[in-house]
Amino acid sequence: MTSKQRAYLKGLAMNIEPVFQIGKSGLTPEVTEAVRETFNTRELVKIGVLKNCGEDPNAMAEMIASRTGSQVVQVIGKKIVLYKESNEHKKIILP
Repeated sequence: MTSKQRAYLKGLAMNIEPVFQIGKSGLTPEVTEAVRETFNTRELVKIGVLKNCGEDPNAMAEMIASRTGSQVVQVIGKKIVLYKESNEHKKIILP
């Protein structure tokens, strides 16, 4: 992913609300599976990490991305944005 494409996706992500929240139980297999299923209908997913979660958001973002086959767009504070291109539900055209 180029920096221009990443910047475009960051702009799109500003306007969406987090779809998931990760709490004190951290990154569970259920959360990973739910994110994977969400990529069936969406290409861009925002995840919120709650304050009571002791794990590092950057490490969690990389782990979720590797498990779901997606790419990390950005991690700002406690917000993670992931992108996975969809063949069936293509809505985002990258520059």
